[in-house]
Amino acid sequence: MSHHERPLSPYLSIYRWPITMTVSILHRATGLALSAGFVIFCAWLYDAAAGAESYTQFMSYADTLLGRLFFIAVSFAFFLHLANGIRHLVWDVGLGFEIKTANASAWFVIVFAIVMTALFWWARS
Repeated sequence: MSHHERPLSPYLSIYRWPITMTVSILHRATGLALSAGFVIFCAWLYDAAAGAESYTQFMSYADTLLGRLFFIAVSFAFFLHLANGIRHLVWDVGLGFEIKTANASAWFVIVFAIVMTALFWWARS
């Protein structure tokens, strides 16, 4: 038995995360973020139904820098989760499992989410 000064299994210093693993983790994280966004959406609906004063108070929080960053993050989460969900639907029919195709579709999901988030907020302003 040889005694080498190296880890027995891949270690963070020598292991590179595949883009497919990154998108998989992001898909789960965006699912959680969308849940938080849904709670805020319900609060917005409640305040809108409660009257002008309640709605104005909600919007005063939403118009802060922190509120805007939250809504930008939720919209990014929406677009990434949407694109990756479509990617999974394609996988469900048995397509796109080749390594090159899976990597390309993972990059597409990330670029799509960034571009669509930017377009959404640009069109909104």
